[in-house]
Amino acid sequence: MTTASTSTTHEAEIRQLVADQQHAICTKDVDQILSRYATAIVIFDVKPPFQTQGKEAVRQLWEDCLPYFPDSFEMETRDLTITANDEIATAHWLFRLKGEQEHPAMQMWMRATAVCQKHQGNWQILHEHISVPFDPSNAQAVFTLNP
Repeated sequence: MTTASTSTTHEAEIRQLVADQQHAICTKDVDQILSRYATAIVIFDVKPPFQTQGKEAVRQLWEDCLPYFPDSFEMETRDLTITANDEIATAHWLFRLKGEQEHPAMQMWMRATAVCQKHQGNWQILHEHISVPFDPSNAQAVFTLNP
């Protein structure tokens, strides 16, 4: 396989990983969400505790968080950009939840970055960073549907 086709394959695999992870989040399937994380996962999140390390702590994070999500929703992704080699990949994108328009979670775009590693032939998320932009003039988060 050439380097270009290998890179294309890796990119397609990471795109699928992101799509599978989003589907697991939308169905609130904690086991499936966790199946995509490396054992040594570190998450920098938009809400306290802001940094979570290890799968068991991440399980608790998701179990505590998912009840605040709408009963039914989808995720919209924009600008997914991936760089990958045979062992490590980075991806960054914008996303938002779509569904019940009145739900507070539907009112903003968030930013995501993931660092993935190949482990026993499968990609895993080693680090995930979720953020919301802020206005430095007033230190307030910027909640806009127009990224």
